[in-house]
Amino acid sequence: MSQIKDNTDIQSSYWSLFSTFFKIGAFTFGGGWAMISIIEREIVDKHHWIERDDFLDLLAIAQSLPGILAVNIATAVGDKIKGGKGSITAALGTILPSFIIILAIAIFLTPDTIKNNRVISSIFMGIRPAVVALIIAPVVTSAQAAKLKWKTVWIPLVVALMISLDMGTVSSPILYIVLGALGGFLFWWLPQRKKTKKTKP
Repeated sequence: MSQIKDNTDIQSSYWSLFSTFFKIGAFTFGGGWAMISIIEREIVDKHHWIERDDFLDLLAIAQSLPGILAVNIATAVGDKIKGGKGSITAALGTILPSFIIILAIAIFLTPDTIKNNRVISSIFMGIRPAVVALIIAPVVTSAQAAKLKWKTVWIPLVVALMISLDMGTVSSPILYIVLGALGGFLFWWLPQRKKTKKTKP
């Protein structure tokens, strides 16, 4: 009986994981960044599957990896919660809504129909400001969780400015990811080295 119960619990948790990310994928417009605040609310605040600090670490990893941010973060969170099967479940939940909606649009609507239909055009015009808010919200919460202060807030501002200026290789996000990782390592390693030297006789 206990084994059957355990299997039922596992199946229900997989279904809960899939349905959560399916809902996120179905009602989020604007790409991966717009999803982050909703994912954080569902995973951290509502279900309490992982801690906020762990979520921010997974977000940093998802941003550093190639591919779509929404799928990366869903895969990382799913793996953290339920391992390899959980990552597949969460990724499928995120991808399927977009696939179904795009398939329906391709079958029933054409670009001219969307452009000339006032109702559809008005809906998308109304969605745009909401998407901007959904993108800004995770930036603010991530900054708060990362404990950015006035002494360090200049770093993301300068990086964002350099990327927006589009100055060739200097604006490459990959460069700033590498520099950020190197800076974080040095920030941790240099104090450790000083402590080691002091403890030596």
